Amino acid sequence: SLKNIEASLAHVDASFFLGKVCFLVTWGVNYSSIKMSALWRLGEVCCSPVLFCGLELEGIRVTTAQQLSRMLQICTGHVPGVSALSFGLLMRNSAHD
Repeated sequence: SLKNIEASLAHVDASFFLGKVCFLVTWGVNYSSIKMSALWRLGEVCCSPVLFCGLELEGIRVTTAQQLSRMLQICTGHVPGVSALSFGLLMRNSAHD
């Protein structure tokens, strides 16, 4: 849960997560503007992307799996010309658009 993650962050340097963590938020959570902002803040604090996925529809599950696969390819250096750092900056900038 979000509360458990936030409590655990007090024990770890947030820079540790850079290029190592992606938060996957599944539907079913009662989204309010406060919770959404908390989720985005979590991604910012941990320098990590946040993906949102509804698990009810197969198409959404497939698309999310493809996004995760592409992120792994980038972060492991298998996409020429794109580094994990530049990917993180791109994700951070797109979240604010």
